Amino acid sequence: MTAADCAAVAAVRVRGWQVAYRGLVPPAYLDAMDVAAETALRREHLAAAGPDVVNLVAERSGAVVGWACHGPYRDGGAPAADAELYALYADPAHLSTGVGRALLTEALARCAAAGRAVMRLWVLEANTRARRFYEAAGFAPDGAEEPWHVAGAVLPELRYARTLAR
Repeated sequence: MTAADCAAVAAVRVRGWQVAYRGLVPPAYLDAMDVAAETALRREHLAAAGPDVVNLVAERSGAVVGWACHGPYRDGGAPAADAELYALYADPAHLSTGVGRALLTEALARCAAAGRAVMRLWVLEANTRARRFYEAAGFAPDGAEEPWHVAGAVLPELRYARTLAR
């Protein structure tokens, strides 16, 4: 991912949220999501990312259709060797076409090559589609749960983990 990809990544993320989280996150929050504001945030995060944070894009016919971001696990309670998948989104028009699987496969390979032992991620408990996707890729809940506060709602998140081949 480069700075030139930020607007396309922002559009994928906003549309991804609006489709994946409809019925889970308060609709007013999803409806208020703004691609321009998200573009500025993506640029800011990309510029501030350290060398261990990796942003990947998937393209079809020159257009960005997916985005993933991974790096070191951000919770001080986990071993420092762990990786975390911070984000994985496919444009809703490209769901179930292999975009997410390709991005996840690349992220797993890069984390394993960097010597990470485990990849962790957080997923909404009620997001059954995402949970099935991650479980099919070898992830499983590791018992950690935490509440996610968004727009006045409290939604339970589950932490998933997968051992990486070295």
